[in-house]
Amino acid sequence: MLCLAVAACAGRPNGVLGPVAQTNPDATEVNMLVATTRAPSDDPNVRYTGERGSGVSLSAFDISIPPDANRQIGQVQWPRSLPANPMTDFATIAVKPLDGKNAARSWLREHLPPSKRVMIFVHGFNNRFEDAVYRFAQITHDSGAEVAPVLFTWPSRARVFDYLFDRESTIFSRDAFEQVVWEVANDPDVKDVTIMAHSMGAWLAMEGLRQMAIRRGSLPKKITNVILASPDVDVDVFTTQWMALNRPSARFTLFVSQNDRALQVSRRIAGNVERLGQINADDHYAELTKAGIFVVDLTRVRTDETLNHGVFASSPEVVQLIGTRLVNGQTVTDSEVSLGDRIGAAAMGVGQTVGSAAGLAISAPIAVFDPKTRRSYEGQMQQLGRSVNETVSEPGTQP
Repeated sequence: MLCLAVAACAGRPNGVLGPVAQTNPDATEVNMLVATTRAPSDDPNVRYTGERGSGVSLSAFDISIPPDANRQIGQVQWPRSLPANPMTDFATIAVKPLDGKNAARSWLREHLPPSKRVMIFVHGFNNRFEDAVYRFAQITHDSGAEVAPVLFTWPSRARVFDYLFDRESTIFSRDAFEQVVWEVANDPDVKDVTIMAHSMGAWLAMEGLRQMAIRRGSLPKKITNVILASPDVDVDVFTTQWMALNRPSARFTLFVSQNDRALQVSRRIAGNVERLGQINADDHYAELTKAGIFVVDLTRVRTDETLNHGVFASSPEVVQLIGTRLVNGQTVTDSEVSLGDRIGAAAMGVGQTVGSAAGLAISAPIAVFDPKTRRSYEGQMQQLGRSVNETVSEPGTQP
């Protein structure tokens, strides 16, 4: 696994966010608003580092996606050399820093689709700035969701052994996330908001929403969907977060997988505590139904991903399910998913039968890393190798 990670990282050049001079008429353009608490980089082709900045910085990104005939749905095609080729690579067309109190509102007014929907995405642990930008561009394009995409990216050093720094950075970013969501949800031009968070980003999203509900009495009604993919949240912590939301009207959907290998490692790091993104949905049917939480079990979905941690974005069927049904506010049952044997979908908590969540036994995913997009593991490789080897050899896990 470590060899795969190093090999994958070696093929990506630095500075991929530098705008290209040429475009391709057959490529698709994704216009994205990016809000970040990261520190700016001195390199304009990198834009932001993994360190913590001061306040929230806003930028408008225009990303080019290669023609569908030249790519596979669910994949980010990184350039092997610069400048990127829009015919075969993801490429940055333009970047514009946004300043001023009404900058976000002006961008939304210009880019809201006819549906007037917004999707806010929060990435997970171990993500460079460019990882977050291109991954969300891929999700937006491949899902087919009619939304204005807003990325919230927090400081991550993108190193496996900086987990604690990343975790503290989510705490550092809670206020900023709340501010961004509140401003978007209260924009008079916006009809509704979907929040989608992956891995450790799910912990940040839940903390920000919890804080908003406590501070303001409840969540804005325009927040209609919250999607937590492989959520990195401790069960007991999630229970307290959920209770603080005070019976939210938003529909909550969890993507879980029992063969998520990144979460197997996370579980070990967390003292063998069950993680929310790795639960057996059947075991928690009663609690989830009572809480009004909908679960899609992705355990049987197969992708090229070694760790099975980003299936929500890399599986063509699942990412399209997000855009065609979940963002549109629809529930999904086994019969409606129609993904055959490739997806074991457990539809639970259908409707908004929100009750007491005091007994909600759910756990959350902790440490996350994707071998296709990670760069530098520096030293300590042997230590990680031992942890991963122990995890994948544990009885009951898939080789």
